[in-house]
Amino acid sequence: MNKEVFITKLSKYLPNKAISNDLMEKYLGIIDNKPSLARRIVLKNNGILSRYYALDENGKTTHSNTDLTSLAVLVLLDKNFTKKNIQLLSCGTTSPDQLLPSHAAMVHGAIKGESIELASFSGACCSGIQALKFGYLSVLAGNSNNAVCTGSERISRWLLAKNFERETENLHLLHENPYLAFEKDFIRWMLSDGAGAALLQNTPSSHMSLKIEWLDITSYANELETCMYAGAEKQKDASLSGWSEFESQQWLNKSIFSLKQDVKLLSENIVNFGCLYLKEILNKRKLNINDINYFLPHLSSMFFKKKIFDALTEAKIPIPEEKWFTNLTKVGNVGAASAYLMLEELLYSGKLKKGDKILLMVPESARFSYAYSLLTVC
Repeated sequence: MNKEVFITKLSKYLPNKAISNDLMEKYLGIIDNKPSLARRIVLKNNGILSRYYALDENGKTTHSNTDLTSLAVLVLLDKNFTKKNIQLLSCGTTSPDQLLPSHAAMVHGAIKGESIELASFSGACCSGIQALKFGYLSVLAGNSNNAVCTGSERISRWLLAKNFERETENLHLLHENPYLAFEKDFIRWMLSDGAGAALLQNTPSSHMSLKIEWLDITSYANELETCMYAGAEKQKDASLSGWSEFESQQWLNKSIFSLKQDVKLLSENIVNFGCLYLKEILNKRKLNINDINYFLPHLSSMFFKKKIFDALTEAKIPIPEEKWFTNLTKVGNVGAASAYLMLEELLYSGKLKKGDKILLMVPESARFSYAYSLLTVC
């Protein structure tokens, strides 16, 4: 198999205007008429200065996930590559608009075009990369000559204060602390909305392209318990009880559908296992870390930047800080879209030159999955 796969174009769609830290509760709302105790602490640690929500100032929806994704795809298209040329659409997201149909089917319905093959991936941050890998393997195998791959999130509606009102009301009735549990409040200040798209083809464009050398993904769910979850409740034995196991009234009383993050489990494992997997890949791929020109880590928080830097240094695979590239502080943590947003900004920044090597890293805390990809500028 001598086929090659290139990212020939990247695009993004970020809804509305950038929202500063001070305006977040104006959009998301205040729970129990009390400003969040966790907000300032979380924002200080995560370093995010602005983000985008598919909401207006009254918390009303301006875009669905389907809207965001289809708009990113449409930005990708031009007179040389129209929607009629798409052979495969592969989409990944944490936050589809519905359980059925699949997210990719809804995006296809929005962009129209021809009858094409679809693939949908659900999960968390790695779902966007899983969508990219499916497109990569399709073109590599000759199943298609091109693929449009996306990563997107419309998570803001999950974070609205009104979603937690019934839970805090019940806490009042029980005379317990009415403040939302940190595992739920923490995540409200971490996530935001947006979409990215990549066009994969079997030949490079006349402009700058990114050759996908390889894309490796693994899971440590065989070793580690669930860390981030939604639509479920975690039990004392670390198992999950899914939403269908609860009565409909409990969905509200327990905020079953809210995102929860076990911060202790996150801090103990997310960096160490990511470093372990990178060492395995470097050995398998015979890659010298010094040959990397740009390192693009998907960071959920700037809090982890130094921890990753120190862990790589301790593992004797250091990556100098001047090689790091991230846009977390200005676009926020957009989950499955984050890798696309970093690549899009770097590709069109004017910084790259032919022959540059880019190492992309995407960790996913849901149950500890990791993705790494090596790209060559051509």
